[in-house]
Amino acid sequence: MIGVFDSGHGGLTVLRALVRELPDRAFVYLGDHAHAPYGDRAPDDIYQLTLASLERLFAQGCRLVVVACNTAAAIGLRRLQQTWLPRAHPDRRVIGVLVPMVEAITGMPWQATVEAGRHRGEPRTIAVFATRHTVESGAFVHEIGKRAPEITVVQQACPALVPLIEGAAPAEAVRAAVRGYAAELMQRLGGVVPDAALLGCTHYPLAQPCFTEALPGVEILSQPDITARSLAAYLRRHPDLDAIGARPVRFYTTGSAERVSLMASRFYGETVTFRGLAPVRPGNAPYRAAS
Repeated sequence: MIGVFDSGHGGLTVLRALVRELPDRAFVYLGDHAHAPYGDRAPDDIYQLTLASLERLFAQGCRLVVVACNTAAAIGLRRLQQTWLPRAHPDRRVIGVLVPMVEAITGMPWQATVEAGRHRGEPRTIAVFATRHTVESGAFVHEIGKRAPEITVVQQACPALVPLIEGAAPAEAVRAAVRGYAAELMQRLGGVVPDAALLGCTHYPLAQPCFTEALPGVEILSQPDITARSLAAYLRRHPDLDAIGARPVRFYTTGSAERVSLMASRFYGETVTFRGLAPVRPGNAPYRAAS
């Protein structure tokens, strides 16, 4: 099985794209709704919560987990991959949504050296809309700049957007927030129109029409679709981690299963039913489904 983890509903946009791209695979989804949103939490708290959720998915039989939360991927994924995973679960793999986007934007593989990345292509400007922690981590700026220094990355934190989307706010409220964030970014660009905009949070695809409206003529990069294509390629390179054998997706949440199930259909595109998991903090195993 392949696990998909997010702090809340947002990862369902990625999961839906993964299921479309890989319909003959088995998936398990875990949303840590009890501790969402991650965007306002301390970095070490994000790391520990992510680690606890990965343990839960491994306990479900997942050998590969996609971290579909940009904040978790930007803050803690490299540390998890380099220190915790080789020691605790050497036969498991964890990948994130940041890598596919960087590769798609730069046209360079993630493993490329700094020197290999210093080819001079056409100068471009990429806008990144993300949570405060993702912006403050500088992950997109650093990784894109390392591989394609001719690309200018301009970031815009959107702190109100996830609460609005998670809370099923009226469409006009979401539209107004997106317009405001787009206007802030355009003001800092001094009239330069970006070549493309990356929606660096898995919640934001639900507001993609608002970004298209606020940034006319700007290509909006689809993180779920790019991530799905990247996972398919990854599985071709690592057949030992594959999970061929389609079965119904299993959905888990650390929040209220009933409430989450009612809201999740907006993100997934069809009715889904979540099972509850007790909101256990790291170190408080075992992880069992709540009755």
